[in-house]
Amino acid sequence: MNPENPALLASRKSWDCVQNKRREDWLALMAEDVCVEDPIGKSALDPVGNGHRGKDAVAAFWDANIAPNKIKVTCHESWTGGHEVAHRLTLTTILQVGHTVAVEAIFTYAVNDRGLITNLRGFWEMNDIKFL
Repeated sequence: MNPENPALLASRKSWDCVQNKRREDWLALMAEDVCVEDPIGKSALDPVGNGHRGKDAVAAFWDANIAPNKIKVTCHESWTGGHEVAHRLTLTTILQVGHTVAVEAIFTYAVNDRGLITNLRGFWEMNDIKFL
């Protein structure tokens, strides 16, 4: 694995922003044409299943799903290739209603030549969520 891979660096910055509630810094990591699919396909977080496309949609995703909750990202393994990285992560979330949930999944990040995130994809489904 290349420790200087731009997608690896961007993904780690993304996690830091999420865990420390830095919305504007997180959005600054995104390309204008970013697509966030977390999770991929139709879900309660994306009823149409086309992903959250563009910075405005990604900002709305933050406001609805990240802002109200406390999220901890634990990385177990990472693999880099080109301008992309894949991680096996556990996201542990304290929901605004007080419940704690976790999901273990594969997340991929792709960046453009400027190191901005163009794609963030989470390979998990709603039934993978475990209540702690």
